[in-house]
Amino acid sequence: MLRPGKTSFLVLALLSLTTAVPALELEDCRISAGEAFPSLKARCGTLSRPENPEDPDSPRITLRVAVVPALNLEPMPDPVVPIAGGPGQGAVEFYAGTSGAFEHLRRDRDILLVDQRGTGESSRLSCPTDDDLADSTLSTEEIVAYSTDCLEALPHDPRYFTTSVAVGDLEAVRAALGYPALNLYGISYGSRVAQHYARRYPSTTRTVVLDGVVPPQLPLGPEIATESQAAIDRIFARCAEDPDCNERFPDLSARFAALRAQLERRPVRVKSANPVTGAFDTVTFGNAELAAALRLMAYNARTIALVPLLVHEAANGNYRPLVAHFQMNTVAIADAMALGMHNAVMCSEDVPFYSDDLIDDAALAESYMGPLQLEALEAICSAWPAGVVDPDLHTPLATDAPVLLLSGDADPITPPRYADMAAINLKKAWLLTGHHQGHGQITVGCMPRLVAEFVNAADLTDVDTACMEKNFVMPFFLDYGGPAP
Repeated sequence: MLRPGKTSFLVLALLSLTTAVPALELEDCRISAGEAFPSLKARCGTLSRPENPEDPDSPRITLRVAVVPALNLEPMPDPVVPIAGGPGQGAVEFYAGTSGAFEHLRRDRDILLVDQRGTGESSRLSCPTDDDLADSTLSTEEIVAYSTDCLEALPHDPRYFTTSVAVGDLEAVRAALGYPALNLYGISYGSRVAQHYARRYPSTTRTVVLDGVVPPQLPLGPEIATESQAAIDRIFARCAEDPDCNERFPDLSARFAALRAQLERRPVRVKSANPVTGAFDTVTFGNAELAAALRLMAYNARTIALVPLLVHEAANGNYRPLVAHFQMNTVAIADAMALGMHNAVMCSEDVPFYSDDLIDDAALAESYMGPLQLEALEAICSAWPAGVVDPDLHTPLATDAPVLLLSGDADPITPPRYADMAAINLKKAWLLTGHHQGHGQITVGCMPRLVAEFVNAADLTDVDTACMEKNFVMPFFLDYGGPAP
């Protein structure tokens, strides 16, 4: 494993003082979140980078860059840089799907978008799809074989598609475009990238917003199932405390346990119209598919509102609504995530750092997801090469830059305590937590305005955050007509 030390970083810094950075020319273009989505005006270009930044003669990769110009004709010189999650989602697609949440920020600042290497249109590392993967039928041996086949089909060496390399790409884009500093916004895994960029390039980091915070010192994976279980427990408890929901769906926790036990004994086969193609598919639906459907539904307050109804329906033998969500989630992940890049990050930065004290086997066994997701990650990484990891990647960020950390107390993967962990060494930090909100706060209620005020002032001290108490939380659906009046 290549692990650059202090000397190599000093050498790279000195080289940057004497080596000219190529200019990046931008042309008018349109960007979107996909073929079925409206497009947005932008200025686009590409930047060539060495696959291995420490070897200028290594094969070249291409970074996709887009700038959405500020509304102000005389914008501030430092842009806002949204960094997508996953790992595996491209920044352009993420921004295009949530652009409304960034309009307050765009009043006075450009939006700089860089598809992280391996994602989007930046030398994407994709693995061929396999229907068996969606049906969760692969054994450990088959997962290893599939991962090996994927590795052999990749167009680039995945060892150089990690966070430690990607932050250098972002700095190269900044320099090529002539921006003096950046305002970073990182969501989920993107918060890890934002923290590491701020660590590696403090002089060009003006502000940092971390949304759904991944603390550097905690590898992702061991707590996904247990945090997802805690999120489902909170949904059921909230339903029990709501008179209308409790009357309509009594004993929801017990019914969910019975549903899991039934699917464990005998998965069902459900004929359902594919929500993407419209064709009728027959889907084998067991506990693994149930977990895949519910896990992503718990990410967002709007789909959280459907969980009691869909669990109730399945417990009564109507599996089609949950099957439809499972199908939609499968397609959405396959389209949005570059699996090769995802594996490159997880198998370099997370799985190698698992230890017995991080994995609660008893809690995993009791969770509705069980150990399958963790075991699959470990199987993939047994065949996947570990890549470039800076020695301090897992060290909590210490910075003078202002940092805003956003959490939702119903988040099933990055709970508020993760923000507390990440803030331990921050000198100027503000933590905001949305009540009954899920994963990612930038689109919720008054949060776009609060984030813009923070970035504009590089401070949150005088910003009134009381509006968060009025942020809308979708009531539970009591039937397919919606919540009670």
